[in-house]
Amino acid sequence: MKILLLTHRVPFPQNGGYPIVVGNTIRGLVNLGHEVSLVALNAKKQHPQDDVQPDELLNKINYRSYEIDISISLFEGFLTTFNKNPYNIHRYYDPVFERLLIAEVRKTAYDIVQFEGLFVAPYIDAVRKNCSAKIVYRAHNIEHQVWERLAQQKNDPFKKFYLNLMSRRIKKYELNQLNKFDAIAVFTGQDQATFLNYGAKIPVEVVPVGVELSHYQPNLENTEFPSMFFLGSLDWTPNREGIEWFLQAFQHDIENDELPARFYVAGNDIPEEFDEYEVMNKIFIQGEVDDALEFVNSKAIMIVPLLSGGGMRVKIVEGMAMQKCIISTTAGAEGINYKNGVNILIANTHDEFFKAIRRCIADEDYCKAVGANARRLVEDQYDANKVTNKLVELYQDLL
Repeated sequence: MKILLLTHRVPFPQNGGYPIVVGNTIRGLVNLGHEVSLVALNAKKQHPQDDVQPDELLNKINYRSYEIDISISLFEGFLTTFNKNPYNIHRYYDPVFERLLIAEVRKTAYDIVQFEGLFVAPYIDAVRKNCSAKIVYRAHNIEHQVWERLAQQKNDPFKKFYLNLMSRRIKKYELNQLNKFDAIAVFTGQDQATFLNYGAKIPVEVVPVGVELSHYQPNLENTEFPSMFFLGSLDWTPNREGIEWFLQAFQHDIENDELPARFYVAGNDIPEEFDEYEVMNKIFIQGEVDDALEFVNSKAIMIVPLLSGGGMRVKIVEGMAMQKCIISTTAGAEGINYKNGVNILIANTHDEFFKAIRRCIADEDYCKAVGANARRLVEDQYDANKVTNKLVELYQDLL
């Protein structure tokens, strides 16, 4: 099959959930012998200095990117309050890019065009009018739910009002797009049920996050115990709010050795003000790391304190593949077929996190057992090869 993937950001390097999902999809499809093309928007606001990082996949696919400026001034931000369109989606629309995309789908007889997320949905009508390919929408999140859940976390009445306003606008847009596609691929059964309840009349199939297991080779001899870590991009608001909550809640417990373990925070776009959370030899704000998997391997307990969000957390699946003992909120572990206390620990309050961390710090064998069980879960259900086969079955059913 000839398959075109359309993304709202360049998925190289694969240093976050979205790039990892797209990269593993490309790798899986190429390994199965399909001809894959990638057309990516490169948003200046998110990655102003990005050059495409060297990646072996680039030699195996047809690749094009287009720079787009999605930055917004304070005045423009104010005006969005009175605009009925969801600006955070429509700012990804560019008429010049649309013309390039039309030329691409006219030039090549694609079998499948896959839209990777809602931010590229503004181009659905142009693609539909100019090619006969089957069009698949992959929902990385149910986008309006992310905003809705963020609003629920806010006490400030203005912020709560604004986030709810954006959520309603995104929901209206999201629902209007649903049946323009030929099929929807979601990561979780919860998202499948939601789309069907919202009136999707097209196939909605669960195709979970998959990881290339050969890339994840844990070496427990190089793991510091006890230690805790958080790894995630803080340009995604749920990540930032979750780790801020955790640091504010547990900074003193770690500093005073109530929780006697070092805590490392790493990831992209960590603001300078996070340096204030550092505690000498106890809390380390590291920022972006050169080798994410080496960083994950070197620490024992993975903390996922998401208070909002949606979809399925790629970082948890990666952590499980690396045999990490993971402590997560229910929201963070959404969509994963876990067993609490067996292959992950679930905690939603300060008290629950505190008890879970103390239990793991006190019992290294238990920590290792949870990690080993997590790896087996990934091998059984989230192997990229198995997941890609399921995605291809969806394509074949459409053709």
